[in-house]
Amino acid sequence: MTAPRPPSVDRLARSLGDVDLPQPLLVDAAREAIAKGTPEAARDIARQIERRLLGPVVNATGVLLHTNLGRAPLAHHTDATAQNLELDLTTGKRGSRQDAIGPLLARACGAEAALVVNNCSAALLLALAALATGRGVSVSRGELVEIGGGFRVPDVMKQSGAQLVEVGTTNRTRLDDYRRAAEDHDIALSLHVHQSNYKITGFTEATTVAELATLDAPVLADIGSGLIDAACPWLDGPPPNWLAGEPAAKQTLEAGAAVVVFSGDKLLGGPQAGIIAGRADMVEQCSLHPLARAVRPGGLVLGALQNTALAYLRRDGAAIPFWKMAAASVDELRVRAETIIAALDPKLSASVVSTEAVPGGGTLPTVTIPSIGICIPGNHLDHLRNRAWPVIARVDDRSTTLDLRSVDPTADGEITAALQSISAP
Repeated sequence: MTAPRPPSVDRLARSLGDVDLPQPLLVDAAREAIAKGTPEAARDIARQIERRLLGPVVNATGVLLHTNLGRAPLAHHTDATAQNLELDLTTGKRGSRQDAIGPLLARACGAEAALVVNNCSAALLLALAALATGRGVSVSRGELVEIGGGFRVPDVMKQSGAQLVEVGTTNRTRLDDYRRAAEDHDIALSLHVHQSNYKITGFTEATTVAELATLDAPVLADIGSGLIDAACPWLDGPPPNWLAGEPAAKQTLEAGAAVVVFSGDKLLGGPQAGIIAGRADMVEQCSLHPLARAVRPGGLVLGALQNTALAYLRRDGAAIPFWKMAAASVDELRVRAETIIAALDPKLSASVVSTEAVPGGGTLPTVTIPSIGICIPGNHLDHLRNRAWPVIARVDDRSTTLDLRSVDPTADGEITAALQSISAP
């Protein structure tokens, strides 16, 4: 008996016109389905391709800087026009793409100068390469950290051409350890790395930036998470309690660091970027290094970061989505939760619950922020995630919890619609 002839790839692809993908991708889905002997699965395969594309989601996890969800939420729009990215409008000559953003960030954190690259690892790599190639950099063994994705400080240093000089022990490092290292090695920098995603407790001792600054070698401080000023002048009222102990760029420079490096998409609340700020001569050395061109950001990132920096200088925390979420009161969140629940079928048994949100993004380990969530019995994660506008929640004790601290109020309507779509038991 002759086997049935497989369907035409073109005809099968044209039948998928309701899936919002370019024709070549629909053809790929059709071919894959036919190759598997399941042409009826072509639409599902096309939908899977569609779901892999970047798109908006509602972050109801309570993790404000969720790495898997893009860290700091950011709204940025630019018209399709040319821009003065590297043009000095005063002289009409070529300028630097750092000319606009560098002074803004420097002013915000009290530095002499600042430089922007594409992430904090690149900032550290460039600073080490420009300031310490072929020379020693002393680092406490308790600060030889690994960040997400398996990137480690020793590996970054090796690629930079600087020579790692380990000092102290994992749990105790004293100023004398750095002093002895300087006697035995040609030390270009003392590197101080903030333990941003873990804590060492118990029998411990660490050397501060202020103490390191008393030595001859300039201090390069990787503060990681990007808090720009511990006083938080962009907020109404005092800094939140959960920020206690978090190093900030302004205060780290005031303590004696020559250069600080930090992320743009964490506590700074901007786009993914790395910032190098500090002494003008050292920042200029970084800007002139060949690596600077390889790790420079584009106009979209610089434009978004410029808007963020201007908001800081205006002391307008409400214009920075991360700080708007972080500063919301528990009472505000409770009112929002009650409003959403009032629109739901009582059979869903939705309730307002007190929760603990976290900063996330590898910042402030062990720190929690009081919050409010909506709780519905049962695990509804798949249903919520598979909506056209996915809602990402969490399961606590066999119930689905949607934490509103990480949800912008403009998405409350989508939260309501998503919960309304859950079938009542």
